[in-house]
Amino acid sequence: MIPDFRSLGLLLALLVLAGCATTRQSVDLPVLNTWETRNEALAKLRDWEFKGRIAVKAGDDGFNGKFNWTQRDEAFSATVGGPLGIGTVLIDGDDRSVTLTDKDGVRTVLKDAEQELRWRYGWTIPVSSLRYWALGIPDPEVAAAVTELDENGRLVRLEQGGWIVEISRYSEGGGQQMPRILAATNPDTRVRMVIDRWLFFRR
Repeated sequence: MIPDFRSLGLLLALLVLAGCATTRQSVDLPVLNTWETRNEALAKLRDWEFKGRIAVKAGDDGFNGKFNWTQRDEAFSATVGGPLGIGTVLIDGDDRSVTLTDKDGVRTVLKDAEQELRWRYGWTIPVSSLRYWALGIPDPEVAAAVTELDENGRLVRLEQGGWIVEISRYSEGGGQQMPRILAATNPDTRVRMVIDRWLFFRR
C-alpha cells in the first residue's frame, strides 16, 4: 500500500505543535535591589531549577560531578553524578521525607539524609538547607549565627546549622544576579557548587 505522505506530514506537524504547547517557558525574576527585597522574593519562589557542577570532599573521600536541582513547591529533586563507582544518584523528597535512588535503581527512604549519605558514601551534602543557600538566602527554619552581605545587598557569608556558606561569585540568572559559585563547609565536609544555568517558572 502506498503511504499517505500528506497524512503523515500532518501527524508530524501536530506532534511538533503538541510538544511546543507543553514546553514550559522560563520567566525573569523581579528586581532584587536590596537584601530585604531579595530575601523576601527568593523565599517565595515555588518553581525553579538550576544545572551545574559539584565537588564534595570529606577526608579521603569525595568526588566531582554534575549536579542538577529542581524545586516544585516543597518537593525537590537533586541528581548527583560522579565517578568512584557511585554512578548517578537521585535524591528527592519534600518537607516530610527524603528518598535516595542509587545507581542500581534501589530506592531507600532516608531518616537522616545527611548522616545516611555520609554512612553510605563517606561524604554528605546539606540536603534540607541547600535549596535556600543556592538561592543566596538563609534557611528560614534554622537560626543563622552570622549573615554577611556585600555592598549590593547580596549574601556572601552565612553560618547556619553547623555549616559555613560562602558565595564568592554572582552572575545573571532570570534577569537578576544569582549565585554562581558557592561553598558550604563544616568540620568534616566541604561542598563546592558551580551553577551554570538558572531557570524560573511562573506558578
